[in-house]
Amino acid sequence: MSRVLLKNVTKKFGETTVVKDFNLDIADKQFCILVGPSGCGKTTTLRMVAGLEDITDGEIFIGDKKVNNVPPKDRDIAMVFQNYALYPHMSVYGNMAFGLKLRGYSKKEIEARVKEASEILNIPHLMNRKPKELSGGQRQRVAVGRAIVRKPKVFLFDEPLSNLDAKLRVQMRAELKKLHERLQTTIIYVTHDQVEAMTMGDLICVMKDGLIQQVDLPLLLYDKPVNKFVAGFIGSPPMNFIMVEVIKVRESLWLDEGTFKVKLADDMKKAIDPYAGQKLLMGIRPEDIYDKLFYRIGPLEGNVVTVTVDVVEPMGSEVYLHMNSGRNNFIARVDAHNQAKSNQLIEVVFDMNKVHLFDPEKEATIC
Repeated sequence: MSRVLLKNVTKKFGETTVVKDFNLDIADKQFCILVGPSGCGKTTTLRMVAGLEDITDGEIFIGDKKVNNVPPKDRDIAMVFQNYALYPHMSVYGNMAFGLKLRGYSKKEIEARVKEASEILNIPHLMNRKPKELSGGQRQRVAVGRAIVRKPKVFLFDEPLSNLDAKLRVQMRAELKKLHERLQTTIIYVTHDQVEAMTMGDLICVMKDGLIQQVDLPLLLYDKPVNKFVAGFIGSPPMNFIMVEVIKVRESLWLDEGTFKVKLADDMKKAIDPYAGQKLLMGIRPEDIYDKLFYRIGPLEGNVVTVTVDVVEPMGSEVYLHMNSGRNNFIARVDAHNQAKSNQLIEVVFDMNKVHLFDPEKEATIC
């Protein structure tokens, strides 16, 4: 069993608390992502699991064993760092074999493990090269291979793709996901990139200021964020947030932005009815705002808004429209064939079934 359990883990540097009362249960063979902005404590948490940082309070278990006071070499983990940390004077083979030699494995066993790992990563032809003769993607594979030969209970990855170019990052995300499916071991992966988190993780832990905000499946984080931070962090471009007042008109509830009004979906009325006359924060994702000319999904009553286009960003497969209502700025992600121009007045449609509403002070999700 390679389950990893963190119970009430806290880390302080002097008087500064960087991880606060952290509780996370990572199941055997699970691919868990720790994601959040820089300085949120995700790398510190990973280093505590590895034993590279002492914990101030709490307990960490790997399998059934409490490892608070167990040195890193005895935790049966392997870590891949952001800078790969390869030995420049050693060949690829030497780098992959070095840790096994220190642990006293036989030459035959070392050769078999390195050969197996190199074939998994498609790098047998690189065995005699030095790190300086490798591309960034190749160095990344060697660093992963050095971890694979250990056959550890748990793999720890600390932003391993951040030094690669955009195209190679996409390729390596897919390769690491396939690697996990092949090795069937537990992986804890740290990143600040929510796209990496959404595309790779079985379980995602979103962090902010040393605190867990939400732990969930990728699609549940996207569809049901627990607060404004998670809603805004997950998704690209990020969710639009607009302050509105809840207005009751006969049996309907409307959200009044000041320059436009949109009608609340019927299935949200029960949750929002107590807030009639109050201000709430409305969130809507760019992909849930449509150019009226291209909208073919449902009725238009109560969800059409007139806006001015500020900037048009063609992305190839889609177009980002940066717009303003006169009071608020927001982004729509629309069809690639959209013909909107800067400074043009257009009508857009809000998919009111996809709207999120938040308490403006506590920033917690209402519905």
